Amino acid sequence: MSGKARPPMTPYPAPPPQNMPALVARIQRDFANMTPQFQIGARYLIDCPADIPVASMRRIAEQAGVQPATLVRLAQSLGYQGWDDLKRIYVQALRSEPKRYAVQARKLVRDANPTALGQAVAVQADNIQALGQANAGRMAAATRMLSAAPHVHIAGFRASYAPAFTFQYLYRLFRPSVSLLRSDAGTLEMELRAINRRDATVIISFAPYSHESMQVADAARKAGSKVLAICDSVVAPIALQADCVLVFSTNTPSFFPSSTPALALVEILIAQLLAQAGPKAVEGLKRAEEQLHATGAYLNAR
Repeated sequence: MSGKARPPMTPYPAPPPQNMPALVARIQRDFANMTPQFQIGARYLIDCPADIPVASMRRIAEQAGVQPATLVRLAQSLGYQGWDDLKRIYVQALRSEPKRYAVQARKLVRDANPTALGQAVAVQADNIQALGQANAGRMAAATRMLSAAPHVHIAGFRASYAPAFTFQYLYRLFRPSVSLLRSDAGTLEMELRAINRRDATVIISFAPYSHESMQVADAARKAGSKVLAICDSVVAPIALQADCVLVFSTNTPSFFPSSTPALALVEILIAQLLAQAGPKAVEGLKRAEEQLHATGAYLNAR
């Protein structure tokens, strides 16, 4: 047996990410050890995902401030053969985005059948069932973050207003320092001034994402507030720079993305927040309930 030391074995390279969530996770994992030029390119991949499927590599390199060759080497460092293989992940993600409402509505009318109710219920059940696995590693962090903040701001616009209002309504039953960013009469900019670095800001949104949700996200980050994104993808615009992300599916056979899973996720989170707050929250809830009955908010049972 030879006394020469064997050279260290070269580890097998990790397989390239096969979808957007996996790609984002790989970039986040490797970012700290990347070269400065790779970090610039990687930051652009994270911050501007909508540009990647539609722009040329040269154009993206110009926008990011790096050489095209840097993007090629960055793609290879992430496990891909080259830029085209990395770009394909973004193209796949773009194709999987919800279709326009009118397109879905035409299909719904064309394919109408007596079993549609059962199919719709089954899809919604699958959406709810998926919440547990999708958020198992995130729910505790979201609960701690909101519980630690002296004030929580909540935002949701258009179709996302219902889960945002539900969140604010339920949370205020046992915690007064919660407010809803409403944007009534175009006053959103004025309301955003109240956010500060000690607060937490919750933003609920799903594709197609509203301009207002990004306005809140930008203002919260500028103020130094912690941000919880409750959305349909870990690569949603509001999720990319959030401190914590909870996700839900919007799958539906109907023409409009389902908001039912978002409402269910909000109710689950509220239950966790109440449990985290403990007896003090229970006392606050009891006082709120007694006041609602005393002021006639509820009909008296006969």
